[in-house]
Amino acid sequence: MNYLDVADRAWPVLGPIMRAHAALYRASGGRIGGRLPGLPPMLLLDHVGRKSGKKRTVPLVYMPHGDDFVIVAAKGGHPKDPAWMHNLRANPDTEVQIGGRSISVHAREVTGEERGRVWPDVVAYNPLWGRYQARTDRTIPVVVLERNR
Repeated sequence: MNYLDVADRAWPVLGPIMRAHAALYRASGGRIGGRLPGLPPMLLLDHVGRKSGKKRTVPLVYMPHGDDFVIVAAKGGHPKDPAWMHNLRANPDTEVQIGGRSISVHAREVTGEERGRVWPDVVAYNPLWGRYQARTDRTIPVVVLERNR
């Protein structure tokens, strides 16, 4: 059994784990949960439910991109995009927390030629994203979180 098989079976319990991770990250100012063994750094992404209107928070691995940040809607190679991706498409202006800093951002999905240029850097930064893409027929969305200036 490999890591991806375990991840597939874990989906039903991941919601409470992710909420606990986000709560610890936020409460500790990023001292707990900002780095997990074997993974790049993590941020907290706030997003508003496109149907519910409720504010939600999810911890995500991110890649620095100049003054901005890149996140990837991989969902472990699941056939459907994660809910937060649908929410960002509907409400792209939001906030992230990195460490103890809250940063206002605008989410912009990278597509076409630009995605083709960014994807190799994304996979070099976190090879798991490439493995997830190989598991699914969907094109995994890449999002640049542009700082509001």
